Formats: sequence, C-alpha cells, structure tokens
Amino acid sequence: MSAELFPRERAEVAPGAVHVPGWLSPARQRELVVSCRRWARGPVPIRHTKLPGGGVMSVMTVCVGWHWQPYRYTRTADDVNGARVAGLPDWLAELGREALAAAYGGTGTGHGAYAPDTALVNFYDGDARMGMHQDKDERSGAPVVSLSIGDTCVFRFGNTENRGRPYTDVELVSGDLFVFGGASRFAYHGVPRVLPGTADTALGLAGRLNITLRETGLRD
Repeated sequence: MSAELFPRERAEVAPGAVHVPGWLSPARQRELVVSCRRWARGPVPIRHTKLPGGGVMSVMTVCVGWHWQPYRYTRTADDVNGARVAGLPDWLAELGREALAAAYGGTGTGHGAYAPDTALVNFYDGDARMGMHQDKDERSGAPVVSLSIGDTCVFRFGNTENRGRPYTDVELVSGDLFVFGGASRFAYHGVPRVLPGTADTALGLAGRLNITLRETGLRD
C-alpha cells in the first residue's frame, strides 16, 4: 500500500549511478530465482568465498560466464572443485542491455554495445553483510548492472577515494535495478544490512539474491 501511495522514483544517486525501483516484474523475478537455484547446484556450486587473509565471506556466491575469486577471474573454479563454470546465457546479457537502457535512457548511452560476459550471484541470509569495496578486478570500465530479488537491503553507495564518507544509503527492494558506471564505476559500495522477512512470499525465497552483470574485458 505504501508503494502505491508514495511511489518510488528513478534517482541518480551520483554521476553515473542510477536507481530504478521496481524494474523487474514479479514474473521475471520468479524466473530469475529459478535460474539462480539451477546455477547454485553447479557445475560449480554456490559457496562462501574464502579470502586470502583467511576470512570467509558471509554471503554465498555462484558465478556464470567467468568464475570470480579474490581477486581475479578464471574459467574454472580452482578454489572450489576445478570445474568450468556455466556459460552466461544470451538472454541474461540481453537483460543487462535492457537494464542499461532503462537506467541511462534509450538513446545515446551505448547500451547496444554493452556485452556483459559474467554474472556474480550473491545470496544474503538475514545475517549476511558485504563490506565496502570496489569492483575493480575487471579490465573493462563498462557499467555494472545490479538486480535485487527477495528481501530488502540497505545498499551503501560511496565515493571513489575511500570506504568512508561521503556515501548514500539506498533501500533496494525486490525488483529494483541499480547501475553504476562512468564517474561512479569504481565507487566503493556495500550492504551493511538486510531486512529479513520483507520479500514477497510468492517468490518462494527467504533471503536476498543480488545478480551483478559485468564486462570482464578478458579473453580465453
């Protein structure tokens, strides 16, 4: 009811960083949940990523296209089971181009040339967090497309210099799109909080899924 009375509007959080509320339809969200569950089963299963310093990430991650491990991309998951990751489907790359057009406008944005070749799928339970970090393991400066499904989260979008202020906290609800590129492509960002139980029960999902599409700039 509150969303109907006070509709959330598209907002430019920082230059090149755009939030588009409710971009994914409920049907498309359900389709993505099904796909994420399939990817989570393998060939490389979803896992808590181990960090070089010995820590373990609280979110669970599975990749398609390229496998990400701190802090590089490979075609095979040498830190998990050595298997080659599932390929990035054409329909998901096309969804990324549609998302870029929705965020930046339908003309003059170069969205038609956007060619994401990897997707990182992160699953957050109610206790999971993501510390402030930059997405800088790619060789391409193309925008990052982020899709949120399930529980609402607080998304902290910062500056390009450090993990501290200034930053803006944005509430990302199921179906929301967030794109950051241009001057904000290497901004620090993170998820300090997830709001458990806020997902639509029709999704059949307890927790939050975040799908980020990226161009790695890599070649086999």
